[in-house]
Amino acid sequence: MEFLKSVRRRRSLVSELVYMILNVALAVAVTLVVFYTGSIWLAISLIIVSKWRVFAVRPRYWWVNFQSNLVDFVVSVGHVVHMTLVNESAMATQYKLLLLGILTTMYITWLLVIKPRSTRNMVGLQAGVAVLFGSSALFAISYAWPASLVVLGIWLVGYVSARHVLSSYDNEAHGSFLSFVWGFVFAEIGWVAYHWTVAYSLPIFHSVQMPQVAIIVTLLSFAAYKVYDSFYHHQRVRSNDILLPILLVISSIVVLLLLFNRIGTAI
Repeated sequence: MEFLKSVRRRRSLVSELVYMILNVALAVAVTLVVFYTGSIWLAISLIIVSKWRVFAVRPRYWWVNFQSNLVDFVVSVGHVVHMTLVNESAMATQYKLLLLGILTTMYITWLLVIKPRSTRNMVGLQAGVAVLFGSSALFAISYAWPASLVVLGIWLVGYVSARHVLSSYDNEAHGSFLSFVWGFVFAEIGWVAYHWTVAYSLPIFHSVQMPQVAIIVTLLSFAAYKVYDSFYHHQRVRSNDILLPILLVISSIVVLLLLFNRIGTAI
C-alpha cells in the first residue's frame, strides 16, 4: 500500500512538473512568435491549439468545456494583443524587450498561479483580469472598427466575466440571465466609449496606453461582485459589506473623469 501511494505521489509530482513546463513553454512561444513574426493571428492560433483538451472528451461535454475556458481565452487573446502593440510601438528595442518580458511574466503568473485556483475570491480575480485585459485590448485596436463590432466585443467580455463569477455560487438559477444583463451594461458603456475613448500613457513606456474605459468597467465589475456576494449570503445587500467598495469605485471613477481626462489622450 505504501508503495502504491509513493507511485501515485511521484506521478502527481511529474504531472505538475509537466504542466508547469508546458505552460511556461506556451508563454515563451507566444512571445517569440510576436517578437519575430509580428503576426497576431499566428500567436492566437498557438493559443487555440493549446486548448486541445477542451475537445479531448466526449462531444456532449465540448460546450461545457468551451464555456469554462472562455475567461482564459479572453485573457490570452488580450495578452497577445498587448504584446503585439508593444512590439509595433515606436519605443526603443531595449524597452520593448523589457516590457515584453514583464508581460510574459504576468502571463506565466496567470497560467500557473491565478487560473488554476477555484476559490470564490480567486474566481473573482480571474474575472477581473479578463475584464481588464479583454476590454483594454479591444479598445486599443478597435478605433477603426464599426461600432457594432466594438459593442459586441465588450458585451462578450462582460458576459463571460459575469458568467465565470456566478458559476462559483451554488444554486444560482439566474446565472445566464444575469450574465446577459451585465453584458448589456458593458455594451452601453462600450457604445459611449467608442465615440470618445481616453487613454493614459504608462510611466516610462509612454508609447503604450491604457484605455480609460477598461479601468472603469473593471471598477464597476468589482462593485457589482461585492453587491451580489452580499445579497447571496444575506438575502439582502448589507451596507457594511458594500459601503467601502462602492465609495472606492465611485471616487476612483470621479477622479478619472474629472481630473485625469485632462492628461489623457483622446483616441
